[in-house]
Amino acid sequence: ATQKVNVEEKLSLFSDHWNPRIIGELNGQHVKLAKLKGEFVWHQHDNEDELFYVIKGTLKMEFCDKTVVVQSGEMIIVPRGVQHKPVAEEEVHIMLFEPTSTLNT
Repeated sequence: ATQKVNVEEKLSLFSDHWNPRIIGELNGQHVKLAKLKGEFVWHQHDNEDELFYVIKGTLKMEFCDKTVVVQSGEMIIVPRGVQHKPVAEEEVHIMLFEPTSTLNT
């Protein structure tokens, strides 16, 4: 059945960090919401691209050669095989698009 999803409502249901929640699925992709705070670990996904859409806050995506600042209302796609480290100095709310096969590091 076709249903809409209230993103703010879903975000209000959890408060832990770095623990994405699946809110939808399409074409073999999971749509996830997560709250981030602090630094994650350097990692890469060998077989999947990863899309981060920032709903609230400022996300710094560190790469080996640069840091990209992603603001509320912006998105970044991390290509497969690229080392990256998400950093959130203050709490950041994001929507992630990842293949269902992607393992949360």
